[in-house]
Amino acid sequence: MAIISYLTTVRLDPGARRHLAEDLKAAGISRPLMITDRGIVAVGLLDEVRASGGLDSDLPVYDGTPANPTEEAAYEALALYRSAQCDGMIALGGGSAMDLAKAVAVLATHDGDLQSFAVVNGGFAKITAQTAPILAMPTTAGTGSEVGRGAIISFKDGRKLGLLSPYLIPKRAICDPELTLGLPPMLTAATGMDAISHCIECFTSPVDNPVAAAIAIDGLERAIKALPRAVANGSDIEARREMMVAAMEGALAFQKGLGAVHALSHPLGGYRDLKLHHGTLNAVLLPPVLRFNESHCGKTYPRLRQAVGLTDGGDLAGFIASFAAGLGIPMSLSALGVPESILPDVAKAAMLDHTHATNAKPTTEADYLAMLREAY
Repeated sequence: MAIISYLTTVRLDPGARRHLAEDLKAAGISRPLMITDRGIVAVGLLDEVRASGGLDSDLPVYDGTPANPTEEAAYEALALYRSAQCDGMIALGGGSAMDLAKAVAVLATHDGDLQSFAVVNGGFAKITAQTAPILAMPTTAGTGSEVGRGAIISFKDGRKLGLLSPYLIPKRAICDPELTLGLPPMLTAATGMDAISHCIECFTSPVDNPVAAAIAIDGLERAIKALPRAVANGSDIEARREMMVAAMEGALAFQKGLGAVHALSHPLGGYRDLKLHHGTLNAVLLPPVLRFNESHCGKTYPRLRQAVGLTDGGDLAGFIASFAAGLGIPMSLSALGVPESILPDVAKAAMLDHTHATNAKPTTEADYLAMLREAY
């Protein structure tokens, strides 16, 4: 079994969930609140994890995590955390459960409303080492939030904002690919494209971090090979493990920052009535962003082409578009039900997103609008 310490400690392999009690102790958690969603409960994953991990049957559970974690859900979970006298959390699910747990971890230990901790509101300096501990157990292979220092929350005012701090990184992560075996093909594809977008954007970011760059390119190479296999055969445990590694590596590379794909997908995801999946949005937006950035990526694109199996000078954006479409992802914003009328507002909001600053190429509001219209 691989036990990896890089930013945090990760237990990676089939069956890793059986070490849950040991990892809770290592994380300093004696009375955890389980943060999950009703889908996880319905398919029996919560009961399986509770049994295999030796957890008490009276473990407090918050299962109201929405597809895009919300400010309201954070306060609901916080109330349960306090009433049950918890001292930490187990986040069981996809990026939404893990990000929600991070929001609760801040609220439980700091004064102030949640929005005040958003990075665009100076929240980075406000989040301290007092943050409640989290043990993360991903059931998807996409966000990599189990090793990430950020959380994306949808607020009542319609904005989707990021919390960012090294103190948000879970104390322990249990990456058990067996927990992803029941993930349907479309969700496998969408979450996998999320991981791919992370690896590509981090690799092309202008921030100088050779270690994170090396991790990002390795994650991309793994995902390009493993994702079609995982979509075609959800029981392929080797492909599932490779995708868990790729997702984790995409988030480990966040130290370099993301870019225009996320600057656009974050505000789009803030439209609650549209119910847009983050990974699907990233898949649709990645090709136009790759075309836009190409003039500033003479040093990075050749390595990206090599990683995906293209020859020198090959059409990287075209390859990604065909790759994602081949997985069954609808490759336009219009196909996802996005009204064209909101595109100018999305472009304006992208300029304020914390990932805007690390895009490979300096980007204006007009540039963002042009990319959105290309994706439409």
